[in-house]
Amino acid sequence: MGVRVVSFSPVAAALYALKLNIPKLIDDGIIDSSGTIMKKQMVQLSPATLAMDSEHFAWASVGDATTRGIVFYAMAINNRTFKLADRIIGNSSNELEASVFTSFPEMLPIGPLLASNRLGKPVVIYVAFGSLTVFDHTQFQELALGLELTNMPFLWVVRCNLTAETDCAYPKGFRDRIQGRGRLASWAPQQQVLSHPSVACFLSHCGWNSTMEGMSNGVPFVCWPCFGDQFANKSYICDIWKVGLGLEKDENGIIAQGELENKIEQLVTVKGYRERALDLKAKVMNSLKEDGCSDKNFNNLVKWIKDD
Repeated sequence: MGVRVVSFSPVAAALYALKLNIPKLIDDGIIDSSGTIMKKQMVQLSPATLAMDSEHFAWASVGDATTRGIVFYAMAINNRTFKLADRIIGNSSNELEASVFTSFPEMLPIGPLLASNRLGKPVVIYVAFGSLTVFDHTQFQELALGLELTNMPFLWVVRCNLTAETDCAYPKGFRDRIQGRGRLASWAPQQQVLSHPSVACFLSHCGWNSTMEGMSNGVPFVCWPCFGDQFANKSYICDIWKVGLGLEKDENGIIAQGELENKIEQLVTVKGYRERALDLKAKVMNSLKEDGCSDKNFNNLVKWIKDD
């Protein structure tokens, strides 16, 4: 029909690069043709790009073996879609993933697509884990007790299916003890929350949309990745941009209340995290201004669409 095709990638450009390299990963024996990890190692797709743990490839940490196979197949098929596209755009910016865009120049960053301004004194912890994360009873209780231990105000988005029987899952007396300091909600307008001047840090699963929204508002992260691309996004936040801290599991595979309290305290008291987050925000926002990288890419895309 002569219709022009644009492929949009809503995740980090690093994941786009990973998908394109699936054939090479198979040839190098790192994965097999079904996506199963054959070698545990750190992998760099090009000398300057983010190093990824092979066991944390986006499809390798999702559900059971059947689910992982389905996700891998979908990602491999998605490569065919990219090849059909006249243009490929992504919700990222050159300031965030310059090395990826240098190595894979066919993808044009037009993000961040969501941005807000914030001024004021930050004092509140915002806690949200997206729409798919599920905790067992023990981990849910440790999370609740860790937030209580901080003695800081917090807003915690608790989906009805975040854990089994959520209403009965809180530690005994928890709701009474946090009265006036903690707010529990089944949903929150995340962009508006993160743009509020009171938000001091974002306890997040590190999904890419959440990452972009927090970063666009200069909010430091406490990172709790669970599956998929979240581990790579956590590496960006903690190791590359240095605007957040990761959480470590104990010998039982649990993130304990004390670990959570300690990392939140570090993030809000140690100088540097908020300053770097605000500096990164300023750089990324400049890409959206007139003649900024994302602005020019978007306007060129619109012009291309309109041209005969």
